[in-house]
Amino acid sequence: MTRPAIVVAGDSLIDFEPIRLPAGDVAYRPHCGGSCLNVAIGLGRLDVPTAFLGRLSTDHFGRMLRAHLAGAGVGTDLILETDDLTTLAMVHLSEGGQPSYSFHASGAADRGLTRQHLTESSWGGTLPEGAALHIGSIALAMEPQASTLTELFLGEAGRRVLTLDPNVRPSLVTDHETFVSRIEALARVSTIVKCSDEDCAAIAPGAPPGQVMRRWLDEGVSLVVLTEGSKPVRAWTRHASAAYQPPPVPVIDTIGAGDSFMAALLADLHHTGRLSVAAIEALDDAALETILTWAGTAATHTVQQAGANPPWTTDLPAAT
Repeated sequence: MTRPAIVVAGDSLIDFEPIRLPAGDVAYRPHCGGSCLNVAIGLGRLDVPTAFLGRLSTDHFGRMLRAHLAGAGVGTDLILETDDLTTLAMVHLSEGGQPSYSFHASGAADRGLTRQHLTESSWGGTLPEGAALHIGSIALAMEPQASTLTELFLGEAGRRVLTLDPNVRPSLVTDHETFVSRIEALARVSTIVKCSDEDCAAIAPGAPPGQVMRRWLDEGVSLVVLTEGSKPVRAWTRHASAAYQPPPVPVIDTIGAGDSFMAALLADLHHTGRLSVAAIEALDDAALETILTWAGTAATHTVQQAGANPPWTTDLPAAT
């Protein structure tokens, strides 16, 4: 592949989504997933040169994940192979299609990533020059991967665009104080932070979500984005603000909607030549609203599909 514009590092797993059989019984259908993998797939489908960094198993599910990445045009040069098994996630859907998860990840491939794996890799643990770096979700909750990616991310501060989506899974957070300290440290060096209201509640219980995002902006983040389900998506830089109201649509499930939003936001910045700290900080209200609208359209497409199924370029209007 060409040199990536964005490297996505983190979790890759198989979601087992419930389906109702004709006889009324429930069965589970496998879908490739994991928040970071979903973002990488979303970027690849939107024609952004992207590489995925992580450990993939050589088992059947690991081969599924690799094929899924390749099918979206995502580079696999930064993937490390292992005989450790693939993480599995059982998805449980509410009546409104809102997912909750139970994870089978002890000793699994993605969570086992260490700094030694990176330094001993064929590429020596050095990221491609100029590429933005995105991390988030359960990759920041499960050791040793969490510490590995935290060290990598903090070490790149000031060297490249850094983007963060905590996408918190409370059931995996065993040490809340350590987890919150990690997210706060990562947020302070990030260029872009996207959070849901549920993420903010897990990170700063009792604080209004907008207040949490504004604090990170004051601490140096260039762009913060807050999603609140069906409420308007809001975004702020230090000089601009915007909001986008998602339209009402039939919802199959919301799996991967936030990841599609994140991927489309980054894709818009890339395609319009604004994936740099200076260009992001220079966004005005109108440009920020346009970006939110495009990213929101991608998320709206995803909630009308089963599983994490981000749009392709042909499913969306051109980025502007």
